[in-house]
Amino acid sequence: MATVTAYIRTKAKRADRVYVRFRVSDGTTQLYHRSKIEIEPDVWDPKKQEIKSRVPYDSTKRAKFDNAVSDRKKLIRSIYDANPGLNSKTLDLKIDQELNPRKYKLDKGALTYFEIFDEFLNQHNVSEGRKAHFRVLKRSLQRYELYKRVKLDIDTIRKDQLSDIKNFLRDEPNVYEERPEIYKMVPESKKPRPRGYNYLVSMMKLYRTFCLWLVRSKLTHNNPFENYSIDAERYGTPIYITIKERNHLYNYDLSSRPGLAIQRDIFVFHCLVGCRVGDLFSLKKNSVIDGAIEYVARKTKDERPDTIRVPLNTIALEILEKYKDTESDKLLPFISEQNYNLDIKEMFEIAGLTRIVTVLNTHTREEEKLPLNKVASSHMARRTFIGNLYKQVKDPNLIGSMSGHKEGSRAFARYRDIDEDMKQDLVKLLE
Repeated sequence: MATVTAYIRTKAKRADRVYVRFRVSDGTTQLYHRSKIEIEPDVWDPKKQEIKSRVPYDSTKRAKFDNAVSDRKKLIRSIYDANPGLNSKTLDLKIDQELNPRKYKLDKGALTYFEIFDEFLNQHNVSEGRKAHFRVLKRSLQRYELYKRVKLDIDTIRKDQLSDIKNFLRDEPNVYEERPEIYKMVPESKKPRPRGYNYLVSMMKLYRTFCLWLVRSKLTHNNPFENYSIDAERYGTPIYITIKERNHLYNYDLSSRPGLAIQRDIFVFHCLVGCRVGDLFSLKKNSVIDGAIEYVARKTKDERPDTIRVPLNTIALEILEKYKDTESDKLLPFISEQNYNLDIKEMFEIAGLTRIVTVLNTHTREEEKLPLNKVASSHMARRTFIGNLYKQVKDPNLIGSMSGHKEGSRAFARYRDIDEDMKQDLVKLLE
């Protein structure tokens, strides 16, 4: 059972008054909340978590303070019990919503559709990366209004309009050619490219999240997604390189291309730690602790701010030793993600990693045969880390503790189909 403790923190220079802080602990998790309840440090009783009983103090103010601390404890405990998986940031938000409900009550009549969307983003506790995806959706919806010459309304949008929005998302590259002025009014950093099936599914799921929030916030009773079905994303079998191929790449002579050799070393190191490319680029020299890489995954830091620790093997340590004297505090001499991906394709081609693989075309959803170097990317390093470990140890939770996947992640289900050696052994049982 969780316990809630009140405490104060004072700096070396004595303060006249300090804020009361609260710590929630259940034995495995600790959350923190700094309140606006103030007290003089000299009168605080840390054991009883109230004003010292023997200190002369105005009785009314004493009762008000002690009650405020007690009430905040009860509030924190009730929020914690009702919301599994909280973090400190979410706890602060939930407390503020309880204490200041008017602050979170929107007047839909005074706000436009997209001002309400902005309020949703302000109140929705997700990572900045995920908020960026929501903002992409918002801009597409703004262009949809301009193209269709309609006004979106939270009370009147219906199921058939959702299909129209999905079609617009799919056809935006054509809309860009037909009505370029729309993209001057609501610009994007890049020209729209053809969008695959999974992209459309993910955008519609984001839109559903917004519409469900509108209902939960009692801004409308209209839920256009109530009878609207969103298909699941579809992925092919994960493509990754074997340990033998990885070692071949690492040992391949690229002395004539020193810049490419550096990025080759980074890719091999990436294969050995398995993090997302954004986390890889954020690693510093001080990320290495006692022979392991430690970091908090940016994608899940708001929902699950767990420290991921990946022990480094001999090759990984050898690569770090090679670049230990670089002037930057970055772990390795990284370049831009785009150029990193281009270099990966080139190093694969030069090293002869060009075997034919079967992949799923994200636009046509049909299989196609391509050389390995054409599908190689930074994400292949992550798949290589997971896939080769999964062939040895069929425990997704153990591997997930090093890759940053949450327990029960569906991503691991796709790795059950890729062990060709195991398949060969199985069919021999039929002989």
